[in-house]
Amino acid sequence: MHKKPSCDINPDEVVALGASIQAEVLSGGASDVLLIDVTPLSLGLETLGGVHTRLIPRNTSLPASKTELFSTSVDNQPAVEINVLQGERELAADCKPLGTFKLSGIRPAPRGTPQISVCFRIDTDGILRVTAKEDSSGLSNDLEIKDSIKRSQEEIDRMIREAERYTQEDQESRERIEARNEAEATLYEAQKVLQEENGDSETQKKMEALVQSLRSALNASDLEVLRRVTRELRETLSRGQSSN
Repeated sequence: MHKKPSCDINPDEVVALGASIQAEVLSGGASDVLLIDVTPLSLGLETLGGVHTRLIPRNTSLPASKTELFSTSVDNQPAVEINVLQGERELAADCKPLGTFKLSGIRPAPRGTPQISVCFRIDTDGILRVTAKEDSSGLSNDLEIKDSIKRSQEEIDRMIREAERYTQEDQESRERIEARNEAEATLYEAQKVLQEENGDSETQKKMEALVQSLRSALNASDLEVLRRVTRELRETLSRGQSSN
């Protein structure tokens, strides 16, 4: 943000040059030029805390595909909702929703245990197919979106400008959410270890104290304290596990 715009090229000349190349290709006058369609905006999905997790970045050549693994956020979660997004902002609420579907029937399991593969596939016509599959059971569901790249240039430019304008604010918001997610995951793991071991060692006493500190940090607004206590509890967990 607050960057001086580049004046190295004339945007009118760039548009005119592109149009002339396209006309030459269509008329058969040029055979050594390859025009490749690209995604005008990033495609992704909403993840824990309302974060926009990109799977296919902006300007990716078409066709394209990307698969990533996700999981549940609470114990015995029976379903996950896949909220498909388009845009360049860091938070889901600031992106354009393209569609939503559910993957239901997930077997009861601790949070983070189910392995859910989410695949984005987009063809040269801009048809996007999103598939979610739970690996252990084979359960799957999908959604097809036919207009995933059909945006006016004005709308695309506006969304990119907004992303550039709010870069710093968006990044700070994402960092806060991710720090909370990491803290809650570490807290969950520590509480599980304490319940299972139920001992009275120095390591466990320190872990119990850090669990209380982390709970307090989650209710406060100091991001650095939250990160520090999370790191200390994670290190204590690692030492406890290595000593067993």
